[in-house]
Amino acid sequence: MKIGFIGLGNMGAPMARNLARAGHEVTGFDTAAPTPEGVTPVNNAADAVAGAEVVITMLPNGEILRAVADQIIDRMQPGAVLCDCSTVDVASARAVAAQAGAAGLGALDAPVSGGIGGADAGTLTFMVGGSGDAFATVQPLFEVMGQKAVHCGESGAGQAAKICNNMILGVTMIATCEAFALADKLGLDRQKMFDVVSTSSGSSWSMNTYCPAPGVGPKSPADNEYKPGFAAELMLKDLRLSQTAAEEADADTPMGQLATALYSTFVEEENGRGKDFSAMLPRLVSRHRS
Repeated sequence: MKIGFIGLGNMGAPMARNLARAGHEVTGFDTAAPTPEGVTPVNNAADAVAGAEVVITMLPNGEILRAVADQIIDRMQPGAVLCDCSTVDVASARAVAAQAGAAGLGALDAPVSGGIGGADAGTLTFMVGGSGDAFATVQPLFEVMGQKAVHCGESGAGQAAKICNNMILGVTMIATCEAFALADKLGLDRQKMFDVVSTSSGSSWSMNTYCPAPGVGPKSPADNEYKPGFAAELMLKDLRLSQTAAEEADADTPMGQLATALYSTFVEEENGRGKDFSAMLPRLVSRHRS
């Protein structure tokens, strides 16, 4: 399949590389990042989409997505599918899908879960919104880049699933870090707490798979000085998207609001930028001990 790929950063580059390794013809563009092995570089976004059956974008935010859509939609061939794998606001996802549809194109919003490691290993999970026909066209590519793709509904449903999932993740990570900080104060050994909680009603992905305590549970960024697998500033971005969506939908999300406020303080006022989002644990321990 001929593929145009726009956005070759930490996530996009390994995704594009995996597609090229699988035998697809991939043309790529990024304003700054280098082009990965096997991908043909071009000088602009419009050139990346010429003749492509599927165009994949992996971009920082909805504003940039809308700007790129303005550049490429008129250059895409009729019947092609624009598949955006960025995490953006639902309104931008739906606006770009409508713009693509008006031009005779298919459109999917397909944000991912799995981080840089999942992108490199080809084990991402895709949460997809858009038509069934467009999903069927891109599904073979999802199978190359990931281990699972869930068709969540019409345009915007993929973004809705992503921000709801990550709101849960942000809240549960904070709760997990608070529990470890409290356990320290109560004199409870961290390993013993893990042994209990990971097999009890308090278990979660944040505890069992991505434990924020160094030396406890499976290997995680906590064991690598909290170098980011999923950076705190990206968690803050997703939490803010969740709260924007909640406000637009008139949904009550008090825990989501609190998590957003805590990560905002951590990233923008303290030293959380550039650290993994699980570095909330040393932050809380430090505050508990102050």
